[in-house]
Amino acid sequence: MSDLTENELVKRLQQDDVDAFDIFYRRYHQDLYFNILKLTHDADASRDILQEVFITLWEKRLTLDPGQPLPAWLFVVGYNKSINYLKKALRQSIRIIYADDREMDIQALPREEDADLMDAREKLLAEAMQQLSPQKRKVFELCKLQGKTYEETARELDISKHTVKEYLSTAVSYVKIYIRQHPSLSLLLVLQQLSLLIS
Repeated sequence: MSDLTENELVKRLQQDDVDAFDIFYRRYHQDLYFNILKLTHDADASRDILQEVFITLWEKRLTLDPGQPLPAWLFVVGYNKSINYLKKALRQSIRIIYADDREMDIQALPREEDADLMDAREKLLAEAMQQLSPQKRKVFELCKLQGKTYEETARELDISKHTVKEYLSTAVSYVKIYIRQHPSLSLLLVLQQLSLLIS
């Protein structure tokens, strides 16, 4: 069966042929995993996303076009799922930063579903991170965006756990100040509060 062309395998897959699915998995899972890993820099998340991609392949098998190359389809799905994972991690990190900041009114936090506001906050966080030194930015990314522990981060960057804590504390403080002082975010918060008052 492994001698069948890709088009023939897609047709078999659309007939619920599990063997065809297994062939596709064996052919493409390794390259797809490494492609996802390049985006996420997180082995556990990449394995989860890889599984999601192949679950999606099975769920969407009837909509596949046998005339289109399946690897391209798989890599596009993998890319989209990786970007969604990174956006979710970034949003969670932003909420953690805000929630940890006792000087900010938690009630004033933008709602999760407010896409424009979330985009603005993501942009601000990205801008703030660009101002950090490369090492502090990496510590921030690993601890806050990827959820790694101090120990894991210290091992990955070959620095001490104490240095990780110091870098992270400095980075978080800077990011909070940058976000709080940025006028466009303040304006968005005010506009949101106004919209709540008049709705």
